[in-house]
Amino acid sequence: MTERVLTSIIDLVENAPKQNNRKTFERLWGILEGMRQKIDARFELQKDPCSNKFENYKDINTSADGAEGSLNTYSGPEVDWFVHSYIGSPESSFTNMHITLSLGPQSLVPNFGFALGTIPDLFLYMDYLPRVDLLANPEYADKYYSEVNEEFLMLQADPRFRPFVSRDLYTRIAMTPTAVGYNADIDDDTIDLIEKISHERLDRWLVWVDEAEETPVEIRVELAERDEHIRKTICLRDPANALAANMFGQANAEEMVTTLWGGNRTLPRP
Repeated sequence: MTERVLTSIIDLVENAPKQNNRKTFERLWGILEGMRQKIDARFELQKDPCSNKFENYKDINTSADGAEGSLNTYSGPEVDWFVHSYIGSPESSFTNMHITLSLGPQSLVPNFGFALGTIPDLFLYMDYLPRVDLLANPEYADKYYSEVNEEFLMLQADPRFRPFVSRDLYTRIAMTPTAVGYNADIDDDTIDLIEKISHERLDRWLVWVDEAEETPVEIRVELAERDEHIRKTICLRDPANALAANMFGQANAEEMVTTLWGGNRTLPRP
């Protein structure tokens, strides 16, 4: 049986020997860049000025520890909140890259959550965040999650991927039964597979968006409020927020988190 990882990300990062992961970071960031191109081609997006301060984390880094990153946020007619970001010290092991895309309330298509990183080995997270209660809506679960069930089982059976079990209760609650959450050794073949799965997850999701039925107008306000509440709670309760505070100070970290969930947004919601 593949070993499960029960150590927190903070402990994994702080207790691991430092290693130069710049090459791996560039390869992983390239995966996100390819995905970003598909997102830009599909959606009309406008950058929210609230993230301008964090376009380059080096501008707020007063130490000499090599910490860097960027945080860019967008909105649009079909998109409530889109985050494209990274944070870390690639020469000193830790990196964390994100694409999260919350749709507007015009449909019930799941929202898109995605992260890659090094801690110092590979870390990957992918999930479709449901817009309804899966337990009470089996038809929704069948429609959007049965397609990825075989992929989930395949990864569970692959000894290269060590299931990451968060020690945080809410983090586990927020993950669906087909969520991807693993550690893996840094290896070209493994990263090739990660890239393939990453694009398959995004491509499938984009088809869902194209084919989605519109939600009734009367439920859209409640749906938008639900989405924002879940996004806010996930961001505020993320145990890895402490790493940002260690690198850039508590005040900057708190403002980053608020920007991540959209608490500082200036653009209107769709």
